Amino acid sequence: MRPRNIGAEFKVVYRTYARNPVALFFSLIFPLILIGLFGLIFSAVGTTTTTLYVVNDDPGSNVSGLFLTDLNETKVVTVQLVQVNASDFGSWLGKNDDPVGLVIPAGFGHDYRNNITVNVTVYTDPLDAADSGIAVGAINEVINEFNINHLNASCGRGPGCAPIVRPIPEQVGSQVYKYIDYLIPGLIGFSILTSPMFSLVDVSSSYRKEGIFRQLSLTPLTRSEWLTARVMWYVLLTFISAGIMIGTGIGLFGSHVTLTLGVIPFLVVGPFFFVSLGMLCGSAARTPESAALIGNLVTFPMMFLSGTFFSVSSFPAGLQLFAHILPLYYVIDGMNQVMLFSNVPRAVGDLVVVLVAAVVVFVAAVRLFKWRDE
Repeated sequence: MRPRNIGAEFKVVYRTYARNPVALFFSLIFPLILIGLFGLIFSAVGTTTTTLYVVNDDPGSNVSGLFLTDLNETKVVTVQLVQVNASDFGSWLGKNDDPVGLVIPAGFGHDYRNNITVNVTVYTDPLDAADSGIAVGAINEVINEFNINHLNASCGRGPGCAPIVRPIPEQVGSQVYKYIDYLIPGLIGFSILTSPMFSLVDVSSSYRKEGIFRQLSLTPLTRSEWLTARVMWYVLLTFISAGIMIGTGIGLFGSHVTLTLGVIPFLVVGPFFFVSLGMLCGSAARTPESAALIGNLVTFPMMFLSGTFFSVSSFPAGLQLFAHILPLYYVIDGMNQVMLFSNVPRAVGDLVVVLVAAVVVFVAAVRLFKWRDE
């Protein structure tokens, strides 16, 4: 491929895009509207059975055992003990997509029996309000039961009878995250998906119908050069869009996302994949109408099932399996890992998946894409 040809085609793409207000709106303004709406809606947010991950630092106590047994008997949570340091538990939950957790401190049983107030730490995920709400409701029910039993058995009805067990709310991750923190990587992924997919599906089918590809076949420009110029443009557009959304999230809503170089590979490989996929979908269709249909069938499941707006961990098990075969899931999950949890090994794994898929789809798109119809 010749850089001069790619550069010339890149200028054509830029000028065409700059003269299209609809394209600019959906690439730059529409994601900004989404982040504003969801940020305002959820700015205050801190199957029927939810898995509750528990660190029990008082394992030899009958009282803590009874507390966990009562939690299981609520029938809305299933207790699963994990061996994690209590100080690392919030980060562990975030890195493993496990939205709710509970820490029972050392001395829980001793303090309860001796009328000493004891705190249990409850971790929730603002992105998964359903599971978090179920778990918090079950924990509060058991705490109320323990407090009532304590009042009746040890304290009577005297004026000094304060609740003996108290929940301390925390959120998953290494710090207190809000819904907007999770939404920013999701909306960047949304932009990475929609802008190149909708554009390339339309361009590849309409250019063929209007004979533009036939005219381009008479120039020195090759198919791979033409597609590479598109990739470069959407990478640049993604950086601009991501900068706007991150700036808005931090400036208006106090987002806790970390600005790290680790997000850059996803802003490059993501557009690389979806430009190639959009071209592949458009080349496989015979008419602009069928191209639009194929593009929508590919795009809309990824738009809503890849963790863009809601945590994949809150989906039913079968839907979670489906989400894990969607490329956008790995783009969004990788950005979450580097921007929120500093989980580099998992982010690298996500990046490898997207990169391999992007190379395969790019090669397939170039092979299927022809200047002239047979």
